Amino acid sequence: MKYDYIIVGSGFGGSVSALRLSKKGYKVLVIEKGKWFKAKDFPKSNWNFRKWLWIPSIHFFGIMKINFFRHIAVLSGTGVGGGSLVYANTLPIPKSTFFKTGSWSQLLDWENELAPYYKEALRMLGAAKTPKLFDADLGLKKVAQKLHIEDKFNPTNVAIYFGEENVTKKDPYFEGEGPERTGCNYCGACMTGCRNNSKNTLDKNYLYLAQKLGAEILAEHEVYDVRPIHEEDGTSGYEVAIKTSTKLISKRTKIKSKGVIFSGGVLGTVKLLLKLKISSLPNISNRIGHNIRTNNETLVSISSLDKDKNYSKGVAIGSILDTDENSHLEVVRYSEGSNSWKFLHLPYVTGSNIFSRLAMVIVAFIKSPLNYFKIYFMNSWAKKTVVLLFMQSLDSTLRFKRTVFGLMSSRLSTGKKPTPFIKESVQLINEYAKAVNGVSTSFALETIAGIPSTAHILGGAVMGENPSEGVIDKNNKVFGYKNLYVIDGAMISANPGVNPSLSITAIAERAMDQIPAKEN
Repeated sequence: MKYDYIIVGSGFGGSVSALRLSKKGYKVLVIEKGKWFKAKDFPKSNWNFRKWLWIPSIHFFGIMKINFFRHIAVLSGTGVGGGSLVYANTLPIPKSTFFKTGSWSQLLDWENELAPYYKEALRMLGAAKTPKLFDADLGLKKVAQKLHIEDKFNPTNVAIYFGEENVTKKDPYFEGEGPERTGCNYCGACMTGCRNNSKNTLDKNYLYLAQKLGAEILAEHEVYDVRPIHEEDGTSGYEVAIKTSTKLISKRTKIKSKGVIFSGGVLGTVKLLLKLKISSLPNISNRIGHNIRTNNETLVSISSLDKDKNYSKGVAIGSILDTDENSHLEVVRYSEGSNSWKFLHLPYVTGSNIFSRLAMVIVAFIKSPLNYFKIYFMNSWAKKTVVLLFMQSLDSTLRFKRTVFGLMSSRLSTGKKPTPFIKESVQLINEYAKAVNGVSTSFALETIAGIPSTAHILGGAVMGENPSEGVIDKNNKVFGYKNLYVIDGAMISANPGVNPSLSITAIAERAMDQIPAKEN
């Protein structure tokens, strides 16, 4: 066989797998449906939809994808480097609750087990404390002071090279083995793609080093089938069917590999495994699609009416406030000029049903027409606006199922259904609006339909003691098959309540540590 492992997806799980397997002597192919991006390929603002959004049906091949379900709207990343291209760089370690709840809790002492892997993940991703606070962060600090929890306010740990602003230097991370880096200029464009070569995306660490060891990366291709070659359990390897993902007429081919690692993120991995369960991989656990978690998030925008402030200055998320033992609040920014989100916003209201919320929206426009006119038409939205990201570790789950049309639909599984109107977040939103003399708005889908948005969809192929409890074991192996793994956000088996990228990286590091070096 030409390859020892084919990795489906190049995000945090896939990138870690590519490097660690290559170091152990395995021949690796990474398949990514998105495109390769160099620094200057990223859009200058999110008005450039063709470069920012991933909508292949209309030939938009950007770095961010939006999917809508009955219970949730999901933002995710595409391109070589996966979610690292579009995420906000933030690398927190979850609190102890994460390690002691969910379907994986009894398998290991995860907090101690993963401690060295978190350390390695932080090193590899070039984590550093944000050295400067700007207007948006100072607004959050005012909220902390008002609530008498200033000791819970901290700069974020982020995957950014700060160095000397706008100065390019040789690799500062891997003893010269990595690419050149340029010092961050705090432009706030982390989530539309870093054009300054400062963000430590996966193509600048794990994938870059994996390629130097011989790993191959095939962009603009998508896996649509994985089939055991001989034995039903995949002992003799797998035939992986792929097709082009950015061409009008898709070209198809098949490649053989001894093992396969699914790392396409929840929306990629779970969707594919649901399909394969009814075709070529029928022994996949019936738990596939279960235990989907949304990180219990709300996203609300606050637009300041003050003329002398610039809320776009800084890194995407420069500070975090631990508001209680289960909840966190972060301020998120876009770069000046990235104003396209504003036309998807309506006044933030919290009525109990669609009719009351629509009535409250109308009242808000009538009461403050000048303020909303300024937000929509006069000021630079990104320069005057922050997005408040509220997250909780309190648990509830959804289930994704495959429809007759081959798509995925969501169903409520356990706990309360996701909502953009979390009680604890409402007070914080109001306090922040006061602190910055701001007006609050939210995505129209949240206001009208009560459907929240998340950038951190997790689970669907979680760990368990056996196939009746999970899809994979504690070492990320798919139950019922040889050399088949899930290593991405779909494996996350509890609610972290914070940005999950670091945890995905750490668990991926551990999973790769369990695989022995290739025998000559």
